[in-house]
Amino acid sequence: MADRTSSSITIRSGRTEIMTVIADLEAYPKWASGIREFTVQETGADGRARRATLTFDGGPFSDTVGLLYDWTGDDRVSWELVDKGNVVTGLHGSYSLEEVRDGTEVTYELAVDVRVPMIGMVKRKAEKRITDSALKGLKRHVEG
Repeated sequence: MADRTSSSITIRSGRTEIMTVIADLEAYPKWASGIREFTVQETGADGRARRATLTFDGGPFSDTVGLLYDWTGDDRVSWELVDKGNVVTGLHGSYSLEEVRDGTEVTYELAVDVRVPMIGMVKRKAEKRITDSALKGLKRHVEG
């Protein structure tokens, strides 16, 4: 899973406010398209999710997977698949936040593997659609 898709967006807000929204996994269905449910199963000492279950409805694929999270303050969060779904067999992702002049640049990286054979170009296009949609939803939610 070496190939990752990456997208960035600038949000007119500070890192802490944005990371607070990102860390509230159970609220994702309210602003992140395709996310049906997020359930935090275990939290770390900082109160943020350590393990969670994600149910998504992504067009041709719907699935439920288990994710393990690693938080680096308000700078970065990454996650990886620990419980495969019926379709998703691999998943690595991250949000990185960097303050810039007009707010905070948020970069979302994602790599997904599925049981169904997919041409690399089609897979990257799907990942790009997911990352772009997530960033736009995050921006609308934070700035709205």
